[in-house]
Amino acid sequence: MTVDEELNKLDDDLRRLKIEYEVYFNGGAPRPPRDTLYRVETVIKRYTSDQSKLNFSQRYRFTSLVQKYAVNNQLWRRRLQEKEEGRGQFAAQRRELEEIMASRGNARVVCANPEKEPEKVEQLLKAVVEARRQIGERVDNLDPVAFQRFVAEKTKQIKESMRCDKVQFSVTVEDGKVKFRAIKAE
Repeated sequence: MTVDEELNKLDDDLRRLKIEYEVYFNGGAPRPPRDTLYRVETVIKRYTSDQSKLNFSQRYRFTSLVQKYAVNNQLWRRRLQEKEEGRGQFAAQRRELEEIMASRGNARVVCANPEKEPEKVEQLLKAVVEARRQIGERVDNLDPVAFQRFVAEKTKQIKESMRCDKVQFSVTVEDGKVKFRAIKAE
Protein backbone atom coordinates (compact mmCIF):
# COMPACT_ATOMS: atom_id res chain seq x y z
CA MET A 1 0.00 0.00 0.00
CA THR A 2 1.42 3.39 -0.97
CA VAL A 3 1.78 6.28 1.44
CA ASP A 4 -1.03 8.22 -0.25
CA GLU A 5 -3.35 5.21 0.04
CA GLU A 6 -2.49 4.87 3.74
CA LEU A 7 -3.20 8.56 4.30
CA ASN A 8 -6.57 8.17 2.55
CA LYS A 9 -7.32 5.16 4.77
CA LEU A 10 -6.29 7.16 7.85
CA ASP A 11 -8.65 9.96 6.82
CA ASP A 12 -11.49 7.43 6.35
CA ASP A 13 -10.71 5.79 9.70
CA LEU A 14 -10.77 9.19 11.43
CA ARG A 15 -14.22 9.89 9.99
CA ARG A 16 -15.41 6.42 11.00
CA LEU A 17 -13.95 6.88 14.50
CA LYS A 18 -15.79 10.17 14.93
CA ILE A 19 -19.08 8.53 13.89
CA GLU A 20 -18.53 5.50 16.13
CA TYR A 21 -17.84 7.73 19.14
CA GLU A 22 -21.05 9.69 18.47
CA VAL A 23 -22.98 6.42 18.31
CA TYR A 24 -21.39 5.34 21.60
CA PHE A 25 -22.09 8.63 23.38
CA ASN A 26 -25.71 8.63 22.18
CA GLY A 27 -26.27 5.15 23.60
CA GLY A 28 -26.23 3.16 20.36
CA ALA A 29 -23.14 1.13 21.20
CA PRO A 30 -22.29 -0.59 24.49
CA ARG A 31 -18.57 0.30 24.46
CA PRO A 32 -16.21 2.81 22.85
CA PRO A 33 -14.74 2.00 19.40
CA ARG A 34 -11.41 0.52 20.46
CA ASP A 35 -10.62 -1.31 17.18
CA THR A 36 -10.86 1.77 15.00
CA LEU A 37 -8.97 3.81 17.60
CA TYR A 38 -6.18 1.23 17.55
CA ARG A 39 -5.92 1.34 13.73
CA VAL A 40 -5.73 5.15 13.74
CA GLU A 41 -3.12 5.30 16.49
CA THR A 42 -0.99 2.61 14.83
CA VAL A 43 -0.76 4.55 11.56
CA ILE A 44 -0.07 7.81 13.40
CA LYS A 45 2.74 6.20 15.44
CA ARG A 46 4.27 4.59 12.36
CA TYR A 47 4.57 7.84 10.42
CA THR A 48 5.38 10.02 13.44
CA SER A 49 8.46 7.94 14.24
CA ASP A 50 9.78 8.02 10.65
CA GLN A 51 8.63 10.95 8.53
CA SER A 52 11.49 10.46 6.04
CA LYS A 53 9.15 8.29 3.96
CA LEU A 54 6.89 11.30 3.35
CA ASN A 55 7.37 14.04 0.80
CA PHE A 56 6.40 17.62 1.64
CA SER A 57 2.73 17.41 0.59
CA GLN A 58 2.26 14.06 2.32
CA ARG A 59 3.89 15.42 5.49
CA TYR A 60 1.56 18.43 5.41
CA ARG A 61 -1.51 16.20 4.97
CA PHE A 62 -0.33 13.81 7.68
CA THR A 63 0.22 16.68 10.12
CA SER A 64 -3.26 18.06 9.49
CA LEU A 65 -4.79 14.59 10.06
CA VAL A 66 -2.83 14.21 13.30
CA GLN A 67 -4.08 17.62 14.49
CA LYS A 68 -7.64 16.65 13.61
CA TYR A 69 -7.22 13.45 15.62
CA ALA A 70 -5.68 15.30 18.58
CA VAL A 71 -8.55 17.79 18.79
CA ASN A 72 -11.21 15.08 18.58
CA ASN A 73 -9.33 12.79 20.97
CA GLN A 74 -9.29 15.51 23.63
CA LEU A 75 -13.06 15.99 23.17
CA TRP A 76 -13.70 12.23 23.39
CA ARG A 77 -11.63 11.89 26.57
CA ARG A 78 -13.57 14.73 28.20
CA ARG A 79 -16.93 13.20 27.21
CA LEU A 80 -15.81 9.74 28.41
CA GLN A 81 -14.90 11.26 31.77
CA GLU A 82 -18.28 13.02 31.95
CA LYS A 83 -20.05 9.77 31.15
CA GLU A 84 -18.11 7.85 33.79
CA GLU A 85 -18.79 10.53 36.40
CA GLY A 86 -22.42 11.05 35.34
CA ARG A 87 -22.02 14.74 34.55
CA GLY A 88 -23.27 16.93 31.68
CA GLN A 89 -25.75 15.34 29.29
CA PHE A 90 -25.21 11.99 31.00
CA ALA A 91 -26.50 13.32 34.34
CA ALA A 92 -30.02 13.52 32.93
CA GLN A 93 -29.80 9.91 31.76
CA ARG A 94 -28.60 8.81 35.19
CA ARG A 95 -31.40 10.72 36.97
CA GLU A 96 -33.96 9.22 34.60
CA LEU A 97 -32.71 5.70 35.35
CA GLU A 98 -32.74 6.40 39.08
CA GLU A 99 -36.35 7.61 38.84
CA ILE A 100 -37.34 4.54 36.87
CA MET A 101 -35.67 2.19 39.34
CA ALA A 102 -36.94 4.07 42.40
CA SER A 103 -38.78 2.18 45.12
CA ARG A 104 -36.49 -0.86 45.54
CA GLY A 105 -35.66 -1.35 41.91
CA ASN A 106 -39.24 -1.43 40.68
CA ALA A 107 -40.33 0.35 37.53
CA ARG A 108 -43.89 0.67 36.24
CA VAL A 109 -45.08 2.03 32.93
CA VAL A 110 -48.67 2.17 31.66
CA CYS A 111 -48.91 1.96 27.90
CA ALA A 112 -51.90 2.13 25.56
CA ASN A 113 -50.15 2.08 22.18
CA PRO A 114 -46.37 1.40 22.13
CA GLU A 115 -46.01 2.53 18.50
CA LYS A 116 -47.22 6.02 19.45
CA GLU A 117 -45.47 6.09 22.84
CA PRO A 118 -41.79 5.35 22.10
CA GLU A 119 -40.64 7.24 25.19
CA LYS A 120 -42.47 4.74 27.41
CA VAL A 121 -40.92 1.78 25.59
CA GLU A 122 -37.52 3.45 26.02
CA GLN A 123 -38.19 3.85 29.75
CA LEU A 124 -39.00 0.15 29.98
CA LEU A 125 -35.86 -0.80 28.07
CA LYS A 126 -33.72 1.39 30.34
CA ALA A 127 -35.33 -0.18 33.39
CA VAL A 128 -34.61 -3.69 32.07
CA VAL A 129 -31.01 -2.72 31.28
CA GLU A 130 -30.51 -1.21 34.75
CA ALA A 131 -32.10 -4.24 36.44
CA ARG A 132 -29.88 -6.61 34.49
CA ARG A 133 -26.81 -4.55 35.41
CA GLN A 134 -27.79 -4.71 39.08
CA ILE A 135 -27.69 -8.49 39.06
CA GLY A 136 -24.61 -8.70 36.82
CA GLU A 137 -26.22 -9.97 33.60
CA ARG A 138 -25.08 -8.94 30.12
CA VAL A 139 -26.87 -5.93 28.64
CA ASP A 140 -25.13 -5.62 25.26
CA ASN A 141 -27.33 -8.32 23.72
CA LEU A 142 -30.58 -6.34 24.12
CA ASP A 143 -31.91 -5.15 20.76
CA PRO A 144 -34.06 -1.99 21.09
CA VAL A 145 -36.03 -2.76 17.92
CA ALA A 146 -36.81 -6.32 19.00
CA PHE A 147 -37.75 -5.06 22.48
CA GLN A 148 -40.13 -2.47 20.98
CA ARG A 149 -41.70 -5.19 18.82
CA PHE A 150 -42.07 -7.47 21.86
CA VAL A 151 -43.77 -4.73 23.91
CA ALA A 152 -46.13 -3.93 21.02
CA GLU A 153 -47.09 -7.60 20.58
CA LYS A 154 -47.55 -8.14 24.32
CA THR A 155 -49.69 -4.99 24.59
CA LYS A 156 -51.91 -6.12 21.72
CA GLN A 157 -52.22 -9.62 23.16
CA ILE A 158 -53.22 -8.44 26.66
CA LYS A 159 -55.61 -5.77 25.34
CA GLU A 160 -57.42 -8.43 23.29
CA SER A 161 -57.48 -11.16 25.92
CA MET A 162 -58.44 -8.95 28.88
CA ARG A 163 -60.55 -6.43 26.96
CA CYS A 164 -58.78 -3.35 28.28
CA ASP A 165 -57.42 -0.09 26.86
CA LYS A 166 -54.10 0.07 28.68
CA VAL A 167 -51.43 -2.36 29.85
CA GLN A 168 -49.15 -1.88 32.85
CA PHE A 169 -45.60 -3.17 32.48
CA SER A 170 -43.37 -3.62 35.51
CA VAL A 171 -39.70 -4.44 35.89
CA THR A 172 -38.49 -5.78 39.23
CA VAL A 173 -35.53 -7.64 40.64
CA GLU A 174 -36.62 -10.61 42.76
CA ASP A 175 -34.36 -13.33 44.14
CA GLY A 176 -31.50 -12.20 41.91
CA LYS A 177 -33.59 -12.39 38.71
CA VAL A 178 -35.17 -9.73 36.52
CA LYS A 179 -38.95 -10.04 36.37
CA PHE A 180 -40.76 -8.36 33.47
CA ARG A 181 -44.54 -8.44 33.88
CA ALA A 182 -47.47 -7.12 31.88
CA ILE A 183 -50.98 -6.83 33.38
CA LYS A 184 -54.24 -5.05 32.73
CA ALA A 185 -53.98 -1.40 33.79
CA GLU A 186 -56.68 0.09 35.98
